[in-house]
Amino acid sequence: MIKKIMITILLIIGFLIVAYIAFNKFYPSFGGDVSEEAQLIYKQSKQFKDGKFQNTNPVPEKLSFSENIKLAYTFFTTKVPNSRPAKNLKVDKLEANEVANYKGETRLVWFGHSAFLLQIDGKNILIDPMFGKVAAPHPLLGGDRFNSDFPLDIDKLPEIDAVVFSHDHYDHLDYESVLKIKHKTNHFYTPLGVGTHLKAWGIDETKITEMDWWQEVNFKELNLVCTPAQHFSGRKLSNGQSTLWSSWVIQSKKENIYFSGDSGYANHFKEIGNKYGPFDLAMMECGQYNEMWSDIHMMPEETAQAGIDVQAKKIIPIHWAGFKLALHTWTDPVERVQLKAKELNLKVITPKIGEPIIVKDSISKYANWWKNIEE
Repeated sequence: MIKKIMITILLIIGFLIVAYIAFNKFYPSFGGDVSEEAQLIYKQSKQFKDGKFQNTNPVPEKLSFSENIKLAYTFFTTKVPNSRPAKNLKVDKLEANEVANYKGETRLVWFGHSAFLLQIDGKNILIDPMFGKVAAPHPLLGGDRFNSDFPLDIDKLPEIDAVVFSHDHYDHLDYESVLKIKHKTNHFYTPLGVGTHLKAWGIDETKITEMDWWQEVNFKELNLVCTPAQHFSGRKLSNGQSTLWSSWVIQSKKENIYFSGDSGYANHFKEIGNKYGPFDLAMMECGQYNEMWSDIHMMPEETAQAGIDVQAKKIIPIHWAGFKLALHTWTDPVERVQLKAKELNLKVITPKIGEPIIVKDSISKYANWWKNIEE
């Protein structure tokens, strides 16, 4: 009997291993794997060492197996009151024709979390367009996003001139979202290696430009700059740090805009500010943080200081109000960054999801809409 039980257990373990390997290898959401040929090219990057991309500072520290288990246990067993809105967040709706024909001043529309539509100089640019239901490779592996609706249905988006991605994590680069927009997108800009996933999802390599930190490219009279961030990458256990992560500078003749991507607080913000600032507006990561991983996600007070460092005239807190990916209340990010920004005399604007933001507007005021979420 004991022998039969042991055989059964071994068979179950074997089946699970085979199932995991098959899921890991063939499930399309994982994307592609960087080839050895590409790695030879990436060796030219100062950030690529020992077969992996690395931060300027020695982070994130690699956790041991037991530390990973402890962290996972803490995350899945700790109950945080108000970690999600009590109901789906309402969004301001946009008219498809108005968006398609928009010729006004440069504006941004927040789609929640870190996703934006930027309309600038008659061009449409998507920034980290993650429109998926969960920030995970499969719907069963993550919690639903806070807004089930969007300002504009994805299939009604106008022709997209360019898409800019900051890195390959699931809450920024989403397989289903890419499938929905790839037929109407003219070009994709990514940090080094991230284009591997796009090519695996059927996008022609001629439509993809991969960039290293501090590289610039001219796109239809806009200047796009791939700038540093302090983070990490990977879409499965076997390909961590195989692609680069970044922030972005987007410049027109009239506007100067910064997008932080995901980042811990470090001196790269001052470097960016000194080289490319001041910025009319900066979209600054503010959410999904914890002291245990503050080297890769800023605390809200650091977000405000980073806004000062990049010389932003005003900031929009992003990376919140989208998903529960940390152990704080869902409103903690925006409330804490407001307090610190007031102390630093930094302007913070807090648009609702879908509320258009004129980049150079210095008059409009934005309500603390999350305080009335139950109404």
